[in-house]
Amino acid sequence: MKKSTLSSCWLVKQEPTAYSWATFIKDGKTEWTGVRNFQARNNLRAMKKGDQVLFYHSVVNPSVVGVAEVTQTAYPDPTATEGDWSAIILKPCHALKHPVTLAAIKATPALAEMALIKQSRLSVMPVTEKEFEMIVQQGNH
Repeated sequence: MKKSTLSSCWLVKQEPTAYSWATFIKDGKTEWTGVRNFQARNNLRAMKKGDQVLFYHSVVNPSVVGVAEVTQTAYPDPTATEGDWSAIILKPCHALKHPVTLAAIKATPALAEMALIKQSRLSVMPVTEKEFEMIVQQGNH
């Protein structure tokens, strides 16, 4: 299989007080809007249908709590009043049995190069397949 046909992995951050995993599950899907950082926007635009996404609760008990999937690729963000911003649609796949905390991620040497650690303020970021699998494995044990 050619590399270009493989799905990619991502991580999106959300404050649980603004939009929690539990709300996402209840909604069954969500428009991922409101991204106002060019690098994060470009990451949204690079997402393809079927890509797997780690759902990360930020600020309060920062941790990866679930896995989602891209169901619609980038389109103009309906919440943007000016500028060239994008949104996508995500659906929840499954919660992790145990949240994988930021502390646990930082304590795992194989995850030391993650964008989550290197670019901690970025809200939408790529994750390698190996990083994705390690976090899901940690969260399901």
